Order: sequence, then structure tokens, then C-alpha cells
Amino acid sequence: MEFFIYTALFAPLFAAIFAAIFAMKEKNIITGVVNSALIAISTIASIILLCNIGENSWHVKLTGWINAGDLDIPFGFVVDKVSVIMMVTVGIVSTLVHIYSIEYMAHDKSFNRFFSYLSAFVFSMLVLVMSDNFAGLFIGWEGVGLCSWMLIGFWYERGSASWAANEAFIMNRIADLGMLLGIFVIYWQFGTLQYDTVFAAVSDMDTVVLTTIGILLFIGAMGKSAQFPLHTWLADAMEGPTPVSALIHAATMVTAGVYLLIRANPIYINIPDTGFFIASLGAFVAVFAALMALVNNDLKRIIAYSTLSQLGYMFVAAGLGAYWIALFHLVTHAYFKSLLFLGAGNVMHAMHEELNIKNMGGLYKTMKYTAILMIIASVALAGIYPFAGFFSKDKILEVALNENAYILYSALWAGAGLTAFYSFRLIFIVFFGKKVWEKQHIHPHEAGQTAIFAMLPLGILAVIAGFFEKRFEHFATELLPEYMFNISHSTAVLMIAATLGIALFGIFFAFYMYIIRGGFPKWIEDKAVYKFLFNQYYIPQLYQTYIVRPFEAVARFFWKELDEKSIDASVDMIAKTLERGGDKARHMQSGNLSVMIRWMVVGLVVLLLTAVLCQV
Repeated sequence: MEFFIYTALFAPLFAAIFAAIFAMKEKNIITGVVNSALIAISTIASIILLCNIGENSWHVKLTGWINAGDLDIPFGFVVDKVSVIMMVTVGIVSTLVHIYSIEYMAHDKSFNRFFSYLSAFVFSMLVLVMSDNFAGLFIGWEGVGLCSWMLIGFWYERGSASWAANEAFIMNRIADLGMLLGIFVIYWQFGTLQYDTVFAAVSDMDTVVLTTIGILLFIGAMGKSAQFPLHTWLADAMEGPTPVSALIHAATMVTAGVYLLIRANPIYINIPDTGFFIASLGAFVAVFAALMALVNNDLKRIIAYSTLSQLGYMFVAAGLGAYWIALFHLVTHAYFKSLLFLGAGNVMHAMHEELNIKNMGGLYKTMKYTAILMIIASVALAGIYPFAGFFSKDKILEVALNENAYILYSALWAGAGLTAFYSFRLIFIVFFGKKVWEKQHIHPHEAGQTAIFAMLPLGILAVIAGFFEKRFEHFATELLPEYMFNISHSTAVLMIAATLGIALFGIFFAFYMYIIRGGFPKWIEDKAVYKFLFNQYYIPQLYQTYIVRPFEAVARFFWKELDEKSIDASVDMIAKTLERGGDKARHMQSGNLSVMIRWMVVGLVVLLLTAVLCQV
């Protein structure tokens, strides 16, 4: 199986290198085809590992890495029940995104460079999930951060894209400092960074130490998974090409924080108070983000806020100890959310890169395949039976009820209704609303066969993935702890009915408001609450006013007053003194014999005086 492990891991790296060789050349469709094929090979290898893992797990050591004193960190990888699920999920979504990108990026002058970045991103994510130690995980963690910076800022000629890329990179660096400190504490306390050794010794460790480690690691997870207050970068990351959004916000970077909590579950099991805080924050974010999606008119940002909200659900499950359920929702969400983003890409192309949904409408007749697939994804996102989201998201609400966390349950229940409403608000406006675009002389068209072909498997998975719940539970809980439900069957049925009820209400209310009534009246947009939500609770402005500008002022002060007037002035003074001294001294080397004899006499006198003084 070692061959398949290395194939799964390194095929994306070879793809990235292959595309990089031609990065400065003219676009060539072969680059996209070869890269897509190599990512597909990696995915096939992952599926083979999934089918053959049984009760085993495979550990491989590629080579040594850091060996200093007692510190021994290898380039080691592990394929177990958790990592192989992530490998297959990342692989499936990445393969389809690569295939989709062949058509989507066909007219971009940097076609080859895009595929190099995209494949490097997949390789970094696989390093993250396959590493058998915290240091290797951190390398992959930083790798996806770097690649996300390159992909979000892919169109760097645009100031907004460059700014968004820097925002994502810097905000994640802030969070990653917390994670890095957590890794330092792990080594300080355990003497190793290997998962198996650390987790085996967790039960003997002091609770205060474990709490410190858990909090620090979670700070890193907050950045990658865009949890409040480190959330603002996620919506701004929409500046990148749409396939990037489908990859980053569905199955890779933003789910890395959830994966970290699932992987480190032996630590969090022993600190339930920290876990409850994580769950509480997750429930808050689930509603916090859903409310922003209600009023936003940007096609991609609505879906991005949906991602942020669904990540909140995953953190609730992980925080309450239902790790396999968090992983299950991560997997199902990856399929229907990537499908939504790819569908959004089709709509953007059809509308000449228009993003405001209020400028669209009536696209169903010209984009039937895209519309049907996006409706499937939206139904799954809303949690309607029998689509995938119903099985995974409802399970999380059941966990909250089982833990008697009624406030969390109420927040998630309300979030389910909001999710259904904003999801179908988008669908009804874009595909069934008034054709506003006719006034702009736009002629929308369906996406090409390649794009639809890439989306079709995601649509199928968005429908059927939930039916594998029992198999998934049995498979995942051979490594992850089982979660025991204590609520009665009748209570569970009532909960499911309540969740379905609020979701259906959200859909029908959206239908009533946007199809029958033609939308909310204009005066609502003038209300303070609407503006509050539309402006993201004014949090970006608060950051700009109280963090960015003061920091910029301090940096400018040190630059102008300390660096230029003190440090630079001191260095310049030394240089000018030496220059002037040299300019004066050069007259000693005039070549005039009488001048040189006089200097010889001066030198002889200085030597004699020095000798006399030394004798005294």
C-alpha cells in the first residue's frame, strides 16, 4: 500500500511542478488536462486506500527531517480512518474543480500558472491531513495558507484582489501564532510531536496544561475556519477565481480547523469546558453568518457566508464531542457547497462577470442544467430529506438536544430556517425572478459540457451521500470515539419534524416574498437593522478604525522618527564621516616626494613618542 500512499500524496506535487514549468508560456489546454489527470490519479489512489484499510492504519516514513538533541521529527505520514476520509473528500472535489477550471479559465492568459497554484494547494492540504505529527501538520497548514494567498490574489492587477489575499494571509498568520505556541507547549510537556505518543499520554497530563494546549490549537483553527472574530477574510476571499472559492470554501482550507479538532480529539475529550466554549462559539457563528447572508446581494458572498455558517455547525458537533458527526457534515457539505460555487461560476460567466443578484433574474430558461444542479445543492444545504444535508446537519441539532444545550439547539434551529431562506432567495431571484439583465443587452448562455460534466458527480453526491450515514459512522468510529444518544425515539422524531418544518417554512417564505411579492419593499433597506447586517455588523470598519489605522500610525512613526531620523541618520553619519576622512587622507598619496618624506618624519616621531610612553 506504500505505493498508493505516495501516489496519493505526490501526484498533486508533480502536477504543480509540471504546470509551473510552463507558467510563463502561453496558455495550453494540455496543462489543464495533465494536471486534472494527475489529481484524478491521486484520488483513485486514495479510494483504493479507503477500500483496503480495513481495521489497519498505515504509517510511512519518507525520510528524517529535524533531529536535534531529544527532538526527532520525521517526514512521516499516516493513513487511518480519519485521514483517508479527508483524502478521498479532498481528492473528489479537487479533481472535479480541476476539470471545471479547464473551461472556466480557458481564456485567462495565466492559465498555466493557475493550475500550478491549484495543484500545489491540493498537495499542501494532503500534507496537512496525512502527516503523523503536529510539525508536519503545521507545514501543510502553512502551505495551504501560502497557496490561498496566491490563488485569492491570482488577478493581482486588481487592487481589491491583492488586498483580499493579504488580508487572508495576515489574519491567518495571527491565528497561526496561537497554534504554533500550542505545538511548542505540546513538545515541552510531552517531549514529542508524534500523534500516537502524545495522545497516548494525554490522560496523565494536568488539566490546566491540556486546556492551554486546547485553546492555543483552537486559535489556529479559528483563523483557518474563519470563526469570529477572525472571520472577515473569508467573504473578501471571493476576489479569487470561482473555482478557487469552490476548493477553499468546500473541502480544503476552511475545513482544516475542524479537521484539527477531530484529529486532536483525545485532548479535547479531557477538557469538556473548552469543548463547550467551542460549541457555543460555533452556534453563534452559525446564526451570525446566516444573518449576513440574508441581506447580501453578492452571488459569491452569499455562498461564502453560508460556508461560514455551516462551519459553525461543524464546530458545535466537535465541541460537544460528536467528532464523527462533525466529520460527516464536513464531507457532505464539501459536495453541495462546491457544487454551489461552481454553479455560481457558470452564472457569472453567463452574466459577463456580474455578481449582484438583483441584476439577474429569469435565467432558468437559458441555464437549465446549472439551475437544476444549484437547486439540488440548495435543497441539500437547507437540510431537506432525502438530500445529504438533512442527514448530517440534523444530526448536529440532535447532538445539541442530547447534551441539554437548549440555547445552542435553538440557535442551530433558527439557523436552519435562515439557511433555507437565504439559499432559496438566491435561487428564486437568479433563476426565476424578473429579467433585469435584458435592459443591459446581455445574452446569457449555459456553461459548456466540460463544466456541467464536472458538476454532475457533485450533484449526485449531494443527493445520495447522506444514505451512507450508518456505514460512515461504523467506519469512522473505529478510530474516533462513539457518540451515545440518550434522547428517546419520539423526541428525535419531533426534533426532525421541527427542523424540517423551519427549513420548509424558510423556503416557502422565500417563494412568497420573491416570486409572489417580487421582493421586500425598498424601505426595508433604509432600516438600521438592514444596514447593520449589510455592513457585516460594521466589524470590518471597527477593525480598520481601531486596529489597522492605529497600527499604521505607529508603524509610520517608527519609520519616520526612529528608522529614518535615528537609525538611518546614524548609519549615514558614519558613512559620511568615513567618506570625508578618506577625502582628506587621500592627499597623503599625492605622489610628491617631499610630501611623502614629511609624512615619513611625522610617522617616525609618532613611533618614537609611542616607544617613550611605553617605557614610562
